[in-house]
Amino acid sequence: MITENRKKATDVRPETVQKPPEPVADRTDGQARQNEKTPFPPFRRELDEYLFRQGTAHRAWEYLGAHEEEGQVVFRVWAPHAVQVALVGSFCDWENGIPMQRAGESGLYVLALPQERVPDGALYKYRILGRDGNFHMKADPYGQSMEAPPGTATVFARRKAYPWNDRGWLAQRRRHAASGRRYPINIYEIHLGSWMRRPDGSHLGYRELADQLAPYLKQMGYTHVELMPVMEHPFDGSWGYQICGYYAPTARYGSPDDFRAFVDILHGAGIGVLLDWVPAHFPKDAHGLYRFDGEPTYEYAEPTRQENRGWGTCCFDVGRPEVVSFLLSNAYYWVEEFHVDGLRVDAVASMLYLDYDRAPGEWKPNRFGDHGNLEAIAFFQHLNRDLHADHPDVLTVAEESTAWPHITDFYENGLGFSYKWNMGWMNDTLRYAGTDPLFRKHLHGMLAHTFDYAFTEQYILPISHDEVVHGKKSFLDRMPGEYAQKFAGARVFAAFMMTHPGAKLWFMGCEIGQFAEWDEKKSVEWFLLDYPAHAALQHYFAALQNFYLEHPALWDEDPADPSASFAWLDVSNAAESIFVFRRISREGKELVAVLNFTPVPRPGHTVPVPYAGQWREVFNSDETAYGGSGMTNPEPLTAPRDPAGEALSSALTMDIPPMGCVLLAPVRVSRKLPDKARPPRRRAAVGQGLSDGVPATRGKDAKVDFNGTRKIEC
Repeated sequence: MITENRKKATDVRPETVQKPPEPVADRTDGQARQNEKTPFPPFRRELDEYLFRQGTAHRAWEYLGAHEEEGQVVFRVWAPHAVQVALVGSFCDWENGIPMQRAGESGLYVLALPQERVPDGALYKYRILGRDGNFHMKADPYGQSMEAPPGTATVFARRKAYPWNDRGWLAQRRRHAASGRRYPINIYEIHLGSWMRRPDGSHLGYRELADQLAPYLKQMGYTHVELMPVMEHPFDGSWGYQICGYYAPTARYGSPDDFRAFVDILHGAGIGVLLDWVPAHFPKDAHGLYRFDGEPTYEYAEPTRQENRGWGTCCFDVGRPEVVSFLLSNAYYWVEEFHVDGLRVDAVASMLYLDYDRAPGEWKPNRFGDHGNLEAIAFFQHLNRDLHADHPDVLTVAEESTAWPHITDFYENGLGFSYKWNMGWMNDTLRYAGTDPLFRKHLHGMLAHTFDYAFTEQYILPISHDEVVHGKKSFLDRMPGEYAQKFAGARVFAAFMMTHPGAKLWFMGCEIGQFAEWDEKKSVEWFLLDYPAHAALQHYFAALQNFYLEHPALWDEDPADPSASFAWLDVSNAAESIFVFRRISREGKELVAVLNFTPVPRPGHTVPVPYAGQWREVFNSDETAYGGSGMTNPEPLTAPRDPAGEALSSALTMDIPPMGCVLLAPVRVSRKLPDKARPPRRRAAVGQGLSDGVPATRGKDAKVDFNGTRKIEC
C-alpha cells in the first residue's frame, strides 16, 4: 500500500485526524462569517447536476472542482456520505478551514469565495468528516493541477486560454478518420521520466522533452507517441498507473500548459499523442479517492468487488452513475483540454471479469450466472459510443489480455474500441524469437498461427514496457545467440512485425538495442550509440519504419478488410524456418516478404511469387549498413513463364540472407495468375485516404545520429 509517509518534513497537514469534530455552527471566526455572507451558485447550468447523477455527464470538470465564476472562486466537491466538509488551504486555516454547504440531494458541497481571497497557485484540500467520526484530508478529485510529489495538495491555478497552433494537425486527423483510418500507425511508447534525463539525473520538462522527441520520432518513422500515465501519481515506482490526480498532468515535468505545449509541439511535427488511461483502479493513498468521505465512494462497497488484491488497489464502481460521470468526463477532458489523439485503456480484462484475480468462492456471478461484469461492459460501450460520436477522429485502444469477443466493434454486444493490443501475437512471437534457431522448426506453426487470428479484431502489435522488465530481459537480450546473432535476430523480428498485418507499437530503447532492462529511475542508454552495432540497429529501425510508412501495401487495407491485404505463398517450410507471404494495397500495389529465421544463408533458393515477370529487391535487413553480412540481390529477379506460354512458373531464384528478411516488389508482370490463385478482396467505400503511390525507398539512405541531446541530421 502507498501511504502518506512520503510527505515533506514541513508538511504537517493531517490526512486522518482521530478527534471529535468541532461543530460548524459554533464557528465565529472571520472566515466562517465571510462564507455566510457570500452567496454560492449550486450549479451553473440546470442540467449539470442531473447529468452528473445520471452518469451521462461528459464535462463534469467544468463545474466540479474550483472555478472562477462571476468574480468568485467556487469550490464544488461530491461527498455523499459526509457529515461536514470544509475547505482548508494555504489561504485559510489548514486545521479547520472554511465550512462548505451541502447543495441539494446529490451529495455536493459548495463554497464561493471572493476572487481576491484565493490567490493564483494557492494550495487546498477538503477536510471531510465522515460518519465514522474521523476527519479525512482529501485532494480535489477534479483538481486540474497538483503539487509535485511528495506534496499532495491541489493547486488552484487561474486558467488562461492556451494559444494552440495545431489547427492543421486536427484537420488532417479528421481527414484520416473520414478515410476509414487508412493510414499507417507506428507507435513509440515512452515513460517521460526515463526516456531522457539531464546529465545530473534530473527530469526534463514537458517542453524540453517535446523539443527532443519531435525530430527523433519523425526521422525514426514513428507516427504516434504513447505516454505511460501522465496523470498525477505519488509513487514513481508505480510508473504512473496508481493515480491520485486524474485531472492533473503530473507536476514532475511542468504545468498543465507546459503539457499542452508538449502536445502542440508534437502535433506540429506531425506526431499523434496517445495517453495511457487507467479507469480500472486507484491506490489507497490517504489524500486520494480511497474511502473519499470515510466510506466507499468511488470504489465498490461490496467486499467481493472492492479491491484488486494483486495490485493493492481499489476498483472503480462503474455501476454508480456519479463514478461513471467522473470517468467519462475524464476521457473527454484529456481529448478536449489537451488535444490528445487517443486513449490506451489499461487493464480492461480486470474490469470485464468478476472473477479476475479471485479464487472460486471469492466472487459472485452476474444475473445470468456467469463471470462477466455487466456494469463494465455497459461502461465501455457508453464510453466508446459517446466519445466516437463526438470525436470520431480520436482513437481508443484496449489493453485486453484475453479472448473476450468483439472488443473493436459493437457486433453482438461488442465494446466498440478502435483497436486492441494483440497480446496473443506478442506472446507467440516472443516465444518463437527467444527459441534457439536450431529448434524453431518445431515452433513453425506457432508463428504461422499469428496470421490465423490477425483478422478477428482491429489489432495493434505491441512490444511494450511490460516485456522488458521484471527479469524478462530487454528486447535485444531476449534474442538467442552471441552478440552479432542477437542483433540479426532483432532485425528479422522487427521486419516480421512491420510486415505483419496490424498497427505497431515499440517501447523506447528497443530501437537502439539496449541490453539492460528498463529502469524508470534511469534514462535510455543513449551512450550505446557510440558503439557501431547499436548505431547500425538504430539506422535499421529508421530505414525499416520509414519503408513501412511509404508502402500502403503494408497498412492501407488493415482497418477495412485486413484479410484482403495478405496471402501465404509458402507457410510449410518448417525445416528451414522460412516464411513467404504477400501484402497488397487496395490499389493493387504489392510486396512479397521472404523471411529466414535461421543463421544459415540460403543462396540460390527457389521462392514462390504471385506473378511471372521481373521482381526487384526493395529492402534487405542484411545490408552491411544495418550490421548484416551483406547478402543481397542487387539485380532484378525473373520468374519465368512456361515455355509453351500456357502457364506461369510463379517462382524465382534468389539469395536469402541468414536471419534476414528480403522484400520484393514487381517491376514488370508478364501475366497474372488465374483468379483462384489470388486472395479474395472486398472493397469498402471510403473517403479520400493517403497517397497510394509507392516511392522508391529512402530507407537505405536514411541516416540517423541521435545520442543524448545531439540534434538529428538526415
